[in-house]
Amino acid sequence: MSTEAKPLGGLRVLVPRGGTWGDLVAKALREQGAHTVIAPLVDFAHTSEEDKLVEALKELEAGRFDWMTATSATVADVLKHHDAVIPPETKVAIVGEATAVAFRDAGYHVTRTPEHENSTHALLEEWPEIDSGEVLRVLTVRSDVAVPVLTEGLMSRGHDVTQVLAFRTVGVPASVHIREDIESGRINALVVASAKIAEQVAEQFPEVPDDTIFACVGVNTLEAAAAVGLPTEGDAPGHPLYEKKRALIETVESVIDQSDMLD
Repeated sequence: MSTEAKPLGGLRVLVPRGGTWGDLVAKALREQGAHTVIAPLVDFAHTSEEDKLVEALKELEAGRFDWMTATSATVADVLKHHDAVIPPETKVAIVGEATAVAFRDAGYHVTRTPEHENSTHALLEEWPEIDSGEVLRVLTVRSDVAVPVLTEGLMSRGHDVTQVLAFRTVGVPASVHIREDIESGRINALVVASAKIAEQVAEQFPEVPDDTIFACVGVNTLEAAAAVGLPTEGDAPGHPLYEKKRALIETVESVIDQSDMLD
């Protein structure tokens, strides 16, 4: 099948995050015929809980946790930055293909990932140890705005959970070249993968052609995009942008769980 005949043929798509996440999304989009431009609009910085994180990582290395969890590839970067050690006896449960790739690339083992659906809810359903009656000591590591689905799910089952905010998300200015390409329509589709990215898109690209596609991944992202004034039409069958937009969103969702749609 030629590039033009594929579902995303003819689209030049902005991928708003770099790293493992950006590479996986860009690869998936290219396989569907898109041309991709990776231009991070968000980056990650220390949180006010840095001291708590350092202490938790010392406990992790000492083997005081039965499990740790992560739903973001950035957690692997944070662990490597701190030269964190995950002892063999501590099991690791993660969500998201990008998270799994990042952990393994960083040299960390992965014990459990959801098999049937790549989501935090699926992990809780497919994690037999947490329903065995034994109280487990679990370290959950996440971003400052990630919804604590795993943390709350584990606590509701009576487990001893230490939750740490490992990083916060900050905006990154796009280059002049990227802004010009979006305003001119040369980049004609944008992946909007979190509320923070929606904010950055609205702030940095106030004037875009009417036929630019904003592919908002996840209900929360769609609501955030509408709140900051991004056009969210094209979601109903029959709209000229519908097929391309749905193909974009489905392609992103096929490789990235929404739990990793960092804000």
